[in-house]
Amino acid sequence: MEQRLRLVQGGQPRSEKRTAERRAVSVTGQIVWKDARGNTKLASVVTRDVSEHGVAVQCLNGAAIPLYRLVYFQVDREARYRTELPVALRKPNVLSAIFRVGADNQATGAPSDYALRLLVEPARTAQPVAQQPLTA
Repeated sequence: MEQRLRLVQGGQPRSEKRTAERRAVSVTGQIVWKDARGNTKLASVVTRDVSEHGVAVQCLNGAAIPLYRLVYFQVDREARYRTELPVALRKPNVLSAIFRVGADNQATGAPSDYALRLLVEPARTAQPVAQQPLTA
């Protein structure tokens, strides 16, 4: 049995799979997590873009954060109520997961870019409840 691979042409547009719009917003904040030994770590970050379910940040300092690590992300208090921020990021902190780690910064030896998935409840729309006939 012969298998054939089909190459995808680079010039074709990719379909957008995002469920929420990504907006370029630059605000300062922190990522707080516990390392493998249980010690609390903190990294100062600046957001690059945000959406309802995620945020891309540039790390200004701090130790490397492992992929899929659960962290708390918080926007600095004075920037928390900006209208371009999603509602979830206006809270004091948001449980998130590191889901992409960028290349290492040559000066610090730790990655400089991270993408976080915000672990928030999806917005629910009210669905009318259909009346079912009663059967005996």
